[in-house]
Amino acid sequence: MNREQVGKLMGKLSAADLTLYYPGGQQNEFWSAVLDSPSYEQDVRAVKAEGARLLGTQTPELTYELFSEFEREGKRLGYEHVYFARRRRLNTFALLSLFEPENLSYLEELCEIIWAICDEYTWCLPAHLKDCEADKTIDLFSSETGFTLSEISLLLGERFPPLLRNRIAAEVSDRLFVPYLEHGPHHWETAKHNWSAVCAGSIGAAALLQKGPLARLEEIVTKVLGSMNCYLEGFGEDGVCQEGVGYWNYGFGYYVYFSDLLKRRTQGRLNLFASFKVHQIALFQQKVYLYGNAVANFSDSVPFVGIQIGLTHYLANIYPDMEVPSLEHRTEYTDDHCSRWAPALRNFIWLDSSKQTSDWASAAYYMVDAQWLVSRHETNNGRFGFAVKAGHNGEPHNHNDVGHFILMGEEAIIAADLGCGEYTQAYFGAGRYDYDCNGSQGHSVPIIDGFGQVEGEGHAAENVKVQTGAGEDYMALELSGAYNVPHLRKLKRKLVWHKTDMPWLSLEDKFTFSSVPRRITERIVTRCRPTVMENGIVGLSNGADQSASIRYDTHGADVLITARSYSDHFGQASEYYTIDFELKELSLVNRFSLTIEMKE
Repeated sequence: MNREQVGKLMGKLSAADLTLYYPGGQQNEFWSAVLDSPSYEQDVRAVKAEGARLLGTQTPELTYELFSEFEREGKRLGYEHVYFARRRRLNTFALLSLFEPENLSYLEELCEIIWAICDEYTWCLPAHLKDCEADKTIDLFSSETGFTLSEISLLLGERFPPLLRNRIAAEVSDRLFVPYLEHGPHHWETAKHNWSAVCAGSIGAAALLQKGPLARLEEIVTKVLGSMNCYLEGFGEDGVCQEGVGYWNYGFGYYVYFSDLLKRRTQGRLNLFASFKVHQIALFQQKVYLYGNAVANFSDSVPFVGIQIGLTHYLANIYPDMEVPSLEHRTEYTDDHCSRWAPALRNFIWLDSSKQTSDWASAAYYMVDAQWLVSRHETNNGRFGFAVKAGHNGEPHNHNDVGHFILMGEEAIIAADLGCGEYTQAYFGAGRYDYDCNGSQGHSVPIIDGFGQVEGEGHAAENVKVQTGAGEDYMALELSGAYNVPHLRKLKRKLVWHKTDMPWLSLEDKFTFSSVPRRITERIVTRCRPTVMENGIVGLSNGADQSASIRYDTHGADVLITARSYSDHFGQASEYYTIDFELKELSLVNRFSLTIEMKE
């Protein structure tokens, strides 16, 4: 869509005022009702507790030592901890100023943190600057910051002095609009992942909220729509976010935030929700949860993810087949370590306490483009979840994990995906697959003659067959293409999820070689403590009770258990175990099978 077409569709715009957020623009009445409603009590209490903690404390400084740590050592967390603490402070005092407009101490703290953020050398993270010039670079967090300040400025309005409102407008223009329009194109403008939606969406949202020339707004919106199309190209028609559900919340969330403002300001003439693919992307959330807050956390995702309840309720108002989980599964205010304003605000203003909610129902989904099979199963014995992926090893936030699977019982991760590790320079560099959470060595797939899977879109599953039904779900696939082992001719894997009252999983692998291999290791990754028992059983315990057991043929394989750890996304040592079954008496054709039986 070119600028002339965008200009015609935009037409006469509605005002950028409080009616974008509240019925009739009645802001004080809305927040007064929030404070009196039990539906919001948990979130209000969390924001107030954070405000009490922060009052009387100093805003942490972003020092040169912290800023330069990434260049010196490749580490990110030191600077980012302070950067995001400043955003938490901003969000908290902005929300408290909306809760209690008569409390001037909150407003004073808010003005101070806004001034401090406007003084920052750059709103970008050092990890995203590299050799670029700071004043010409836009990254995820600089764009988010501009959106945040623009939105807070509109919501607080004349409660801010003109000096502060003018400075916000000037900083957003200098740090976002000018480099976006004059120093591009930026690498993320055509990205087929979260960067295009977050960066372009935030810039577009800020432009829709700021006062400025209509010609500038039209130019920005035209560019943003191009990036949004690129973002959607990163999805198949099945709507799967291959980056993981956390990045669905992130990238698709910012797609929605921008699209909502655009739809409102153009009075529905530009409606990005009227799309089959966008509808399918919205439905991805209900397909990826295994039970409660437990997710199929393939790629860079954590295993338990709270629901962005505002985003969910908003989408459910557009798409009637969007499932609405119970409020108990919503994310907590302090859960987001990046302290993003846009979802935090919308968890209040988009929450609809009249929505009918329910727990995730038993269901099985096969998402054909991504080749993910996700199955939820609930019986009188508890809630269970199984997921397996085929796909390829060149996906966004890729892990080498073709044929890898996840198995969960109530609060027990039987077969685990380690998810995302600590983001460092090396994590996104040449050493990415040395990290256990990214390389196939940290996934439940075979190791052949010491070699794991290799990265690249060409290293993919073939001949994928899937069936779902009331009694069982299964996936069969050819895995040899995921490896670069010359004498490996075929590697057929079949996983069957038996959905009985006490469900169980069967795994069968068949290896075919052109010459006899030296070693075949079948690896299972678990968060439970494994114990080798008698008669070919490995017990898996989560605490005092046994959660599952693995049965295998002792005549065909020896077993080795190893306790391991890696640095998780938050820089904390996270423990897990590998259970390695070493095949005996190798030949040109080798078979291995096991079962994993759930326990009460």
